[in-house]
Amino acid sequence: MSSNRALYEQVILEHNKKPRNFHEMEDADRKVEGYNPLCGDHFTVYVKLNGDVIEDVSFSGAGCAISKSSASVMTMLLKGKTKKEAEGLFLKFHTMVTSSPDSPVDEDDLGKLRVFAGVREFPVRIKCATLAWHSMLSALDGKDESVTTE
Repeated sequence: MSSNRALYEQVILEHNKKPRNFHEMEDADRKVEGYNPLCGDHFTVYVKLNGDVIEDVSFSGAGCAISKSSASVMTMLLKGKTKKEAEGLFLKFHTMVTSSPDSPVDEDDLGKLRVFAGVREFPVRIKCATLAWHSMLSALDGKDESVTTE
């Protein structure tokens, strides 16, 4: 196993063990539930906006290490971003995890999200990694309906 891959796995396990922004947000402007029936991941994403800027974002629920750590990293990266920046980050992330395992990863462009590059080697785990992100997009779009990976 490469040292980078081992480091990435450590980051994922750390975010699973001690997820950042893992709490319900009582004063959220928007909240959306996300569910992955294949893995059993079930999260609620909370977003508080100040105009077009994500002032705060958090999540609650339960899921596998990939889904929980992805939600944790997502919340860290999105605070202070505009809706447009958040959508752009989602697109970069989604493109990376759905690309071929041998595709190069633009580490400068993806930053901390590159730790999820290994997910593309396990296609069934892509839904785990993207669940919170799809829920966040739905919240930013002002949709109240639940998001599912099916």
